[in-house]
Amino acid sequence: MTDPIRRSQELMRAELPKKFYQTATVEQEGEGFAIKLDGRGVKTPGRNPLILPTPAAAEMVRAEWQAQEKVIDPAKMPVTRLANTVIDGVAQNADAVFEEILAYAGNDMLFYRAESPEELVARQAERWDPVLDWMAEEFGARFVLVEGIMFSEQPTESIAAFRSEIDRHRAPFALGSLHVMTTLTGSALVTLALARRRLTLDEAWALANLEEDWTIEHWGEDAEAAARRAKRFEDMKAAHDLFVSLG
Repeated sequence: MTDPIRRSQELMRAELPKKFYQTATVEQEGEGFAIKLDGRGVKTPGRNPLILPTPAAAEMVRAEWQAQEKVIDPAKMPVTRLANTVIDGVAQNADAVFEEILAYAGNDMLFYRAESPEELVARQAERWDPVLDWMAEEFGARFVLVEGIMFSEQPTESIAAFRSEIDRHRAPFALGSLHVMTTLTGSALVTLALARRRLTLDEAWALANLEEDWTIEHWGEDAEAAARRAKRFEDMKAAHDLFVSLG
């Protein structure tokens, strides 16, 4: 009897387009860097040219195309997926994307603290407070902390300070990368600290998953949840690497 799971996987794989090119390259076009497949330009799903703003960013995308084997599998191309999203979506909706990031800063994960148990309360204070201290020292931005999930309005001047800092990254690729990192971590402040290299990628990811890790320590890890988390980290790393590549 045919294994239905394997059969389903085979059918899904069969639907992927076959690799039709031998070599992926980068060519400068105007002020950007275009991805070429055997000399022909690549289009995004929105039929826009796949052009990156820096050689380093273009190289990451080129490498993903070159790494494809018999088929073209978007699931294995996280930087390319993000680039497509930026070109087709963020570039035309930059103000809305900016406001979404700003909304996270007004309701950031770091503001909401557990009421119990004491071990988790202490861990949040130990690991999250340094980011808040840095915001206060670096930008004069101080925020209100809350026990539980009750919403608390944050100081207008603190949100303004955050807005001013993020406003430096209005270019579509930077903004799109920051948006992805913010939604994946649940924290605009952690994302800003990562962008400013106050945190490493692994440190930022650990802060974002602090409560989940505490639960795993006490109750064990679910295999499916672990797989989903690994996939989220792949997207997180792609966004971080793309942001860094912008120089």
